[in-house]
Amino acid sequence: MAVRIHESAEVASDAVIGDGTSIWHQCQVRPGARIGQNCILGKGVYIDAGVVLGSNVKIQNYVSVFHGVTMEDGVFVGPHVCFTNDMRPRAINPDGSLKSADDWELSKTLIKKGAALGANSTIRCGVTIDEWAMVGSGSVVTRDVPAYGLVYGNPAKLNGFVCPCGEVLEKEEEKDGLVTARCPKCEARIEIAKEDWEKVE
Repeated sequence: MAVRIHESAEVASDAVIGDGTSIWHQCQVRPGARIGQNCILGKGVYIDAGVVLGSNVKIQNYVSVFHGVTMEDGVFVGPHVCFTNDMRPRAINPDGSLKSADDWELSKTLIKKGAALGANSTIRCGVTIDEWAMVGSGSVVTRDVPAYGLVYGNPAKLNGFVCPCGEVLEKEEEKDGLVTARCPKCEARIEIAKEDWEKVE
């Protein structure tokens, strides 16, 4: 399938765009970005230099994905999600001079396969959101989220675990350091590390 780029979008000539990807109104994709197949970038999405997106990633309107962010396949990013990449941001140095591109340290962020980030959530740089995790709308994520973890709040806290279909998992049994959890909707059974299950607040 052909790549679809709206006439109002600005895409760098050396950005790599996979087949079937759609880049909609007023998007900007900067040099060195790599975007997989069948992705959807909604209106006003900004993809910074060097950002890597897997395939089947859906990014809703007005999200800025800054340098240092990597998303694996199947990630969902709701509208107005905020990413950061500098743990100690300043516009100027102590002497009042404007900071240059070399005056800061990049903090990387990884969003793993199938994870979903709710609208208006803020993802602090330096964290990993593991596969199939779900972040509630408006949350502020300041620490790593385990696989299948459901987090929400400010700061976001682990409130349970979710199935890839989105339903909250129910504990079924515990054995050998693993918790087997069942999805009440699709009947899937998923193993969660006991140490992660015990972190639920």
